[in-house]
Amino acid sequence: MLTIAPKDMGWIEVICGPMFSGKSEELIRRLRRAEIAKQNVAIFKPLIDDRYATSHIVSHSAQRLPSISVSSTAEILEKARDAQVVGIDEAQFFDTDLVDVCQQLADRGKRVIVAGLDQDYRGKPFEPIPQLLAVAEYITKTLAICVRCGNPAGRTQRLSKDAERVIVGAADLYEARCRFCHTVYDDEGE
Repeated sequence: MLTIAPKDMGWIEVICGPMFSGKSEELIRRLRRAEIAKQNVAIFKPLIDDRYATSHIVSHSAQRLPSISVSSTAEILEKARDAQVVGIDEAQFFDTDLVDVCQQLADRGKRVIVAGLDQDYRGKPFEPIPQLLAVAEYITKTLAICVRCGNPAGRTQRLSKDAERVIVGAADLYEARCRFCHTVYDDEGE
């Protein structure tokens, strides 16, 4: 969590963790505080994420903020030109060019706040979050509650046996699980 606000410089904050851990809620909280401080805020989400709304970032608990849906990271760079604070939700749906875009925005003096899954449904690092973690000044790892045993959950369990890495969904397709309760179904029989 940000404790000392650097002056006259930009930085990158990453909020990561599994689904249902409050990443979008935390992103919305930080962006609302920036708006209260009368900072110019630009909020982005990937076009592919239309689960709850196309023109808002929305948490699973129904908190929302207006946002711009983009199909590429280049659009973020262009549309965030006048912003002081840039929010990006569902970063795992962007390609690794997002890292360079966030670096450029921070180098221009902007506060960049990114939220996304750090692991895919198999428990493997989910790009571009690992690369963003390496260059971020501030990192927040959120945990959910395992729906099976109640322990802290750091993984996202896919409820279907589909093998595609990216399938957009919510509680209909995913749930939070701890390391012990998490299961991977794939072609190797795991």
